[in-house]
Amino acid sequence: MTQNSNEQNKKYDLEDRTKIFAKQVREFIRNLPKNEIFFDDLNQLIRASGSVGANYVEANESLSRKDFVVRVKICRKEIKECIYWLDLINKESAQKNELIKEAAELMHIFGAIITKCL
Repeated sequence: MTQNSNEQNKKYDLEDRTKIFAKQVREFIRNLPKNEIFFDDLNQLIRASGSVGANYVEANESLSRKDFVVRVKICRKEIKECIYWLDLINKESAQKNELIKEAAELMHIFGAIITKCL
């Protein structure tokens, strides 16, 4: 494989990883009790988790380096928001802990991408 092929694979690996994260968030939410208190928090979590991957896909299609950085910054902001909403859910579980761990890793990855681009 050439270096360019490796870069392509890494791009799509992160796209896949963010999509898997969003799907795992939805699976986690399916197992939670549904009530008025949780409804808004869960809705926010669903939106933020999907936004991470959607913005990363847009970043990869950006027309300029500046646009790429802006989109990745949005990814980082949205993944931080996911951590916030997950922390507010007061149901402790291994699944929740894994989601928080993955979100923290994604946050660090997006931060490293931003640092590298600046």
